[in-house]
Amino acid sequence: MRFIVRLLCLPVLGKSFLLLSPATLTTTKRSSTITAPPQQEKTSTLLYMNKKKSIKKKKKSKKVSSSPLGFTTGSTQQQKPPFPYAGAIRPGLQSPQKVVTDKEILKPDYADDGMPKNNSAPTLPLIIDVKTSEEIEKMRAAGRVAREVLDIGGRAIQVGVTTDEIDTIVHEEALKRGAYPSPLNYHGFPKSCCTSVNEVICHGIPDNRKLEDGDIINLDITCYLDGYHGDCSEMYVVGEADASTKKLLQATYDSWVKAMEFCRPSRDYKDIGAVIEDFVTREGFSSVRSFCGHGIGSVFHASPDILHFRNNVPNGQMAAGHTFTIEPVICEGSAQALLWRDEWTATTADGKLCAQFEHTLLITSDGTEALTGKIESSPLQFWEIESEVHRGFWLGNTKASKKKSVELTANAMKKKGVVAESW
Repeated sequence: MRFIVRLLCLPVLGKSFLLLSPATLTTTKRSSTITAPPQQEKTSTLLYMNKKKSIKKKKKSKKVSSSPLGFTTGSTQQQKPPFPYAGAIRPGLQSPQKVVTDKEILKPDYADDGMPKNNSAPTLPLIIDVKTSEEIEKMRAAGRVAREVLDIGGRAIQVGVTTDEIDTIVHEEALKRGAYPSPLNYHGFPKSCCTSVNEVICHGIPDNRKLEDGDIINLDITCYLDGYHGDCSEMYVVGEADASTKKLLQATYDSWVKAMEFCRPSRDYKDIGAVIEDFVTREGFSSVRSFCGHGIGSVFHASPDILHFRNNVPNGQMAAGHTFTIEPVICEGSAQALLWRDEWTATTADGKLCAQFEHTLLITSDGTEALTGKIESSPLQFWEIESEVHRGFWLGNTKASKKKSVELTANAMKKKGVVAESW
């Protein structure tokens, strides 16, 4: 997920084309320059995304450090005025940043120094990569690994476990599969996954905070395998959730599935946002506007931007071979974001809960396929059982995907001991 770029639409030959502000040049796959973000207590940097005006940040920037980062000391923090945290979550201590030394694992070009190299200047009109059959197979493999790692990390989530322990599990499981954990050192990000708890919208940095009963957490996993990224995230409940939390999770999941069901060739990317926002608004929730989904492939974040709210941005039309993510963040209260001093962690401005799901998707000739869809060993969650939009695993809207979904869901229900009255 990335910050939404500032947009400038100018009439050109009777049409509006998407132009990027100078700041945006740090975010697209075709960028030729990267602006290094500021650091806090040697622990963090800015994850590829632009800032929107509504998100306050320091204007000063420092060079991204490529060396591993250690524990925070807190000495610098004491010299600053108190930060106005919106909710109960606070930054904890971070263990030293991991470094992948296995020469058998293909690393992305930013792994050593934090700076992506294969970006180029933005072009007009908007260009969206069409993957070849060979590239699609590589993305299927990367997506499968990301799903396996996500499921394993999810099984470790329980009361008393720290998010840093989850990060260690995720890191090791990615390496076992010959993959590099994509977030690690991406523009200096210090960990191998994002763990966003309760009011954290996204990019939560794993640390020594222990998960508590009633917490909800989004575990965001991206794996780089054979030159391609697979990106997915899912919500998990720590212990028991109350009724209002379950309602938020269900609405988030259902709006996400409705958006993915919408996707097929020749449809406009801009219309995804209306599907999501219209649904969650009726449920009494709001959709975050400061972050968006993105194209994905050999580059972590690429065109098009996938906005999760009603908009008229000309982001192109879907076509077979396109790969991208849909990852809405839905909030109990305000959808405004508050960016922490670490320049990574974003929370809701009012401290209320939020939730998010994500898949890497492929447009095919007859619909959409989830490249990070659930597999034989994946758990069946309550929102999949109780959904009125789509019951069971959602693997896509193609004929083959639907058939596989029915089979996997039946097996998962049997394992869980769930009796389906009608599916």
